[in-house]
Amino acid sequence: MPVTTSLFDLTDKVALVSGGGTGIGKAIAAAFLQHGARVMIGGRRLDVIEQTVQELDALALADSDEPNVAGVTLDVTKTESVQRAVRKTVDVLGGVHIAVHAAGNFAKLPTFDLTTETMADLYDTHVTGALRLAQAAGHIFREQHDGCIINIASISSFMALTEVTAYASAKSALLGLTRNLATEWARFGIRTNAIAPGFIPTDINRKAIVGTDRGRRIIENTPMARFGTADEIAGAAVYLAAPAASFVNGQTITVDGGFLANGVGDATADWD
Repeated sequence: MPVTTSLFDLTDKVALVSGGGTGIGKAIAAAFLQHGARVMIGGRRLDVIEQTVQELDALALADSDEPNVAGVTLDVTKTESVQRAVRKTVDVLGGVHIAVHAAGNFAKLPTFDLTTETMADLYDTHVTGALRLAQAAGHIFREQHDGCIINIASISSFMALTEVTAYASAKSALLGLTRNLATEWARFGIRTNAIAPGFIPTDINRKAIVGTDRGRRIIENTPMARFGTADEIAGAAVYLAAPAASFVNGQTITVDGGFLANGVGDATADWD
């Protein structure tokens, strides 16, 4: 097998992807399947999960007696739901080696109007939810001395965005969790990394950035002069899960078209 292929080969690997029914999670699940992995797609809505499983089954490359892709109801805010999803992944797909925390929610409102309940809700999904998934999968990873955790952070993990204080705070905290797991669990054969997408229109943020003044200003300050796509995030996930990243631990890959690197320069998009 050519080296360039084996570096990104996920054959014999099983991944559990929370938030895998739509958006970035779905794109990651599809990319894993296309690189030889078997994938359990988790999400709160069973109808969405079942539809996604049907769509992605044709993409699978794995040649296995086990199913290549399956679905499970998964609410990352509930410990038992997460543990049940991990058990089902092992029972149905024969193991688990990769855990991706892509489940998310969003709230855009002035910070003066932000309630503690909303703040707690976003933290429970993005931060504590990531911990629940890491712990549930991590017990298995530790036993087999082989595991990869990928958390989906955000460009707001690094910078302030107006009126998304709860989301940005939670995504910032997720980087701290990622670094600490990477430091503590490497001795057990577990690598923990994160991906920080730039501005990717998905179901949870599309209304805030597509066709809005905020969206126009985002594109104006993005050197590549466009939004990104979920598929462009999936490539980073394949890299982090594959042998190519076997010595990558505690890192966050930003996929943002150059937004964070941008300073003051020539305009990259026309203003009306």
